[in-house]
Amino acid sequence: MIPFFSIIIPLYNKEKFIKTTLTSVLEQTFQNFEIIVVNDGSTDGSLTILKQFSDDRLKVIHQKNQGVSTARNQGVKQAKATYIALLDADDIWYPNHLEELHKSIVKYPEAALFCNAYQQKLSSNMLQNSIYNLEEKNEIQIVKDYFKASLIHSIAWTSAVAFNKEKFEELGGFQPHIISGQDSDLWIRFALHTTIVFNPAYTCCYDKTVPNSLFKKHLRKVHLNFLNSYKKEETINKSLKQYLDINRYAIAIQCKYYNDYDLLKLIKKDIKPSSLTKKQRFLLNSPAFLVKLFKKLHVFFIKKNIYFTAFR
Repeated sequence: MIPFFSIIIPLYNKEKFIKTTLTSVLEQTFQNFEIIVVNDGSTDGSLTILKQFSDDRLKVIHQKNQGVSTARNQGVKQAKATYIALLDADDIWYPNHLEELHKSIVKYPEAALFCNAYQQKLSSNMLQNSIYNLEEKNEIQIVKDYFKASLIHSIAWTSAVAFNKEKFEELGGFQPHIISGQDSDLWIRFALHTTIVFNPAYTCCYDKTVPNSLFKKHLRKVHLNFLNSYKKEETINKSLKQYLDINRYAIAIQCKYYNDYDLLKLIKKDIKPSSLTKKQRFLLNSPAFLVKLFKKLHVFFIKKNIYFTAFR
């Protein structure tokens, strides 16, 4: 029997998380799936934990460490299902996740990328619903303008999506040479060339307490280079331009925080001021010490369960 979903989980040294992650899959209300874990050269006890699971829907593929993009591509290549659901080895799904994706696919089978809403874990005791720039917020819908809809929080997040395998392969899959922002790069290609569906049901959680890659200088440059690879497209797509500028702004703030002024200077040249909110323009042009102060205040208020954003 061919499963409806193939679930791809790239695994590299996640022994503290993989048991909880897999358990969240097995507890789904929609059960027609296979699980493909791609072991990307793990050196910890992750594989020992995998052996605790005896479900015959679970398949483990082994490869030398080649990075998450190659691992995901390999998993998709081995998948039997038409629809691929991604899950990182340190994320979890709520029990309704696959059921809601299935609803979206049944309603819009011609679409290529299907996105569920997700929550964000900002601290050990604070969950925040992601905010989407959509006119209709309460129904499954085709996203008319992905880039406009993703100006606050991205419509697509890796552990909250499913996609048509054939469309994924036509778009070229994940690009292994992009080691920061490879997910966003794929969603941009889906948005430029296919139909995207959004389901407002919150079905998973994005743990933002884990530091992102932009604190590393060389990865900030890689991320910026991927954004700049769409310079031709952004000249004819106003929403894409604003979306890319918002992402450039995020890198610029990281540059200020880590005193990376050479890269900051390059980034600011490409950002159109009107792409940003008043708060964002203020922070972009503020001295670094002020940005660092606001960051400390931001962290302080989150600990008090108060959330402020520069997007409003």
